[in-house]
Amino acid sequence: MVQGAQYERELRHVLAGIPEGVRAVTRSCTESERAQARLVIERPFLVVRAAGSGIEGSGDLLALRGDICFPIEVKSSKEKKLYLNGRLADQYSALEDVGKRCGLMPLYAYRLKGVRGDSWRIFRIDCGELEGRLSILARRIPSCPLTSNGNPHLIWDQGMPLHRFLALVCKETGKRKPTFDSIQERSSSQIESCELEPETPIWMKGFIR
Repeated sequence: MVQGAQYERELRHVLAGIPEGVRAVTRSCTESERAQARLVIERPFLVVRAAGSGIEGSGDLLALRGDICFPIEVKSSKEKKLYLNGRLADQYSALEDVGKRCGLMPLYAYRLKGVRGDSWRIFRIDCGELEGRLSILARRIPSCPLTSNGNPHLIWDQGMPLHRFLALVCKETGKRKPTFDSIQERSSSQIESCELEPETPIWMKGFIR
């Protein structure tokens, strides 16, 4: 129980954008992975610990920012597979129900013990159709895989690494990069303007200074 609280605190410090927390989690990561994770320092979340609140489906942590909000259930294990049976299945069902009723995208954060590099993996709970930015994020974040019997479980290798998740949710969205269509449209308009401009006859060019 104490160890579970330790990993929960570890993730909380990262999502809150605390530099020491981000450094601690990414110490054995590559420089590229550390750079992606550090984006959360500029765009941190307000992270509320929901454990023990008595509210089913609230998860262990609630990460909030102006544009998005995630209930997060934190799990840790030495094994790469974690089956959600018994009480864990009830937790999943409660999170799924909250996601559907409130239009949220609950997440699982799965910490693999004893591994170097990024030891966290992120999964989403499939709660049906979402709106706004959540619908875009849902297409990028893998959902909890299903067993042959159709029961959700966690496979660490199939999750999204935490540094990639942070890069995804913390990148600036206000500035739009020019798309191929917009570049092509601009090029076409420039060509049309050139075609509309009357061309100077060759015999007059010698008189124009």
